[in-house]
Amino acid sequence: MNRLFLADKPAGIGSNKFLSALKRKYGVKKAGFSGTLDPFASGALIVAFGQYARFFRFLKKEPKIYAATLWLGAQSPSGDNENIERVEQIPPLSRKVLDAAIAQMRGEIKFIPPAFSAKKIDGVRAYKLARAGEEVSLKESSMRVFDAEILSYAHPFVSFRVALSEGGYVRSFAQILAEKLGVCGTLSALRRESEGAFDLKDPRFADEAALNPLEFLDLAPNFYDGDARDVILGKKLAAKDLASRADGRYLLICGDFYSIIEISSGEVRYLWNDVPIAGGAF
Repeated sequence: MNRLFLADKPAGIGSNKFLSALKRKYGVKKAGFSGTLDPFASGALIVAFGQYARFFRFLKKEPKIYAATLWLGAQSPSGDNENIERVEQIPPLSRKVLDAAIAQMRGEIKFIPPAFSAKKIDGVRAYKLARAGEEVSLKESSMRVFDAEILSYAHPFVSFRVALSEGGYVRSFAQILAEKLGVCGTLSALRRESEGAFDLKDPRFADEAALNPLEFLDLAPNFYDGDARDVILGKKLAAKDLASRADGRYLLICGDFYSIIEISSGEVRYLWNDVPIAGGAF
């Protein structure tokens, strides 16, 4: 079965265990997901069965939008409410101060990914090592904050929404926000609302509805002026025979046949030459 859909992962279960439950539900053996959510978080998880998992790297998945709650005064090594070590009583802050602090957190931000994150270290998720009591050391990364806003404030809880690039971490964003406020803090809730066009609030994605991957590809269309059988047979193509010749990745359309190609310095290569789409998702 080839199928692409958006699932709503509940909190308290890892993405891999949730995927196993989906495989049992639909009776499939081969499946994958994009954009790991660790057990603390809930929300949007793009899932694919069969060959459709190969579409992940070509999908529009930015920005990733999260709704989260920051617990002011709480300290936790995992950055969430699962490992609270202490809670400090801090005086209430004004909404003006909160809005001013989060307004400074747009654009490129450098950060150290949290130990309790889905980053891999020698093939193992960092949060698994951290939960086992092992020391975790991650390299500095950067994330782009497209937008961020305070949603509500009921001391000591600050709810906010943030739109991040791929590779961004809301835990790190929350820690930096707390630092700007001059207090300690940790997340008490985290939910991913969307990844690019994959939005849980959009009725198109309700009830794990099957999707047509072609509608969500981050690829420009291109056309081959030669014999379509050249593409079908995977023959080497010349950039001069393509409608668009600029460097980049393209969805190459030849009648009812689709391929994914890349043009680099005038050279054309196939990234996938057996796209299993026939009349939409199934």
